[in-house]
Amino acid sequence: MDELSQVIEKVKASLDLDFKDGLALMESKNLSLIGALADYVRRTTVGDRVMFVSNCHINYTNVCTSKCWFCAYFREEGQDGAFTLSTDEIMQKAEWASKMGATELHIVGSLNPALQFEYYEELLSRLHEKYPSMSLKAFTAVEIAYLADTTGMVEKEVLMRLKKAGLTSLPGGGGEIFNEIIRKRLCPGKISGEKWLEVMETAHNLGIKSNATMLYGHIETPGDIVDHIMRIRELQAKTGGFQSFIPLSFHPDNTELQKNGLVKFAPTGFDDLKMIAVSRLLLNGYVNNIKTYWVMVGEKLAQVALHYGANDMDGTVMEEKITHAAGGMTAEYTPKERLVHLIKNAGKVPVERTANYEVVKVYE
Repeated sequence: MDELSQVIEKVKASLDLDFKDGLALMESKNLSLIGALADYVRRTTVGDRVMFVSNCHINYTNVCTSKCWFCAYFREEGQDGAFTLSTDEIMQKAEWASKMGATELHIVGSLNPALQFEYYEELLSRLHEKYPSMSLKAFTAVEIAYLADTTGMVEKEVLMRLKKAGLTSLPGGGGEIFNEIIRKRLCPGKISGEKWLEVMETAHNLGIKSNATMLYGHIETPGDIVDHIMRIRELQAKTGGFQSFIPLSFHPDNTELQKNGLVKFAPTGFDDLKMIAVSRLLLNGYVNNIKTYWVMVGEKLAQVALHYGANDMDGTVMEEKITHAAGGMTAEYTPKERLVHLIKNAGKVPVERTANYEVVKVYE
């Protein structure tokens, strides 16, 4: 407890924690204390409401030039399992999602050189025209930067055109870990952490909200994690555009990191709960929604995370593929009724939301 005494005093005084405090939290094994502090901050910041969304994940392609070492999802063109969906095929998935009650489409893919910019514009336009009330949360900062690079446009123009076509917000993927030395080992073909932050800042300045993510449990250090979260906080203080922060638990199966012996084991439940708690404590007052992604950590641990700082369980998801390609054993879909049950069973109040955190229904 002694190593966290300064953190405790700052939390009690509602003061921002600094890098040194974050490192102390990361190096401490006193999970019960860290969790209690995060739960106190969560309770005083957002109360006992736990958010979720009725959403459907649509992965439009897995053909990718980036070939990240932590990814088991990508394929090369012509390789067994490679696919690219036509806009008609995506419209069929959207129709199914609409009938299932989805209010958000979460659309992400890979860096596929065969796709022209018109593909992205047409996709959003068709979806928005047919489902005008459906939120279109689409394309990571990595995809936006790739489109800018391959078309000769700047990121601002790409975002403006996509917003005009119907883009609602950006998902938080592609953040991984910002430390450039680690990033070059994980994903040398991907944009830098600085570029990721620049794209997000541009989006926020255009009125396009986004999420933010961090991938942990691979080859990063505790300091890398704290640095990543602090840089999210710094940009949030500037733009206010991040709607949620999502710590993503690394799944090593079928990845190059595992094949090369760099990572043997996935993060433990201890790690997963600590990441949620540390995220809440470092981002308090900046990003109010801390998401526990049940697809990666499982439903049961996600419930526990609601007492460690999390206040969002993501959503129904419907057809998640990326985590499952890396050995994820959770379901690809959880009905809304089950999310409500899980949240109530954890002693919280379920709140269905939109992609932009507008309240749809409170389940008292």
